[in-house]
Amino acid sequence: DNIPNDIYVIIEIPSNSSPIKYEIDKKSGFLFVDRFISTPMFYPCNYGYINQTLSMDNDPLDVLVPSLYPIKSQSVIHCKPIGILQMKDESGDDAKIIAVPKNISDLLKEQIEHFFKYYKKIETEKWTKIIGWGNHEAAKLEISSS
Repeated sequence: DNIPNDIYVIIEIPSNSSPIKYEIDKKSGFLFVDRFISTPMFYPCNYGYINQTLSMDNDPLDVLVPSLYPIKSQSVIHCKPIGILQMKDESGDDAKIIAVPKNISDLLKEQIEHFFKYYKKIETEKWTKIIGWGNHEAAKLEISSS
């Protein structure tokens, strides 16, 4: 293994999915509906996590995997981290690693940022704040420290 340069991401939510937050139960392996997202927005990327990591919010480290096609839930994909979206929510720090086989376009970054800026907009007592983007070195540091 060449962590943090190469990672395996377990996909929970495929890109362009309906506004439903799914989570894989780490003990049973079952895919559960966590909640229905109040804001009618679609996920801009495949959304998953790195197994056997622990981020600042006490969950496995979140990873966004842009791709031309949605990746089925519970699939595992081999990725290379290229950046990080630093953000906070009502629970604290909630960084998102960006991992792809090659660089992503600025337009896709804007779509990702827009989604995470507004997807909790109409939910009571929930919020997000975009801190900014980091490069692949910042992503590797986040992976190594989790």
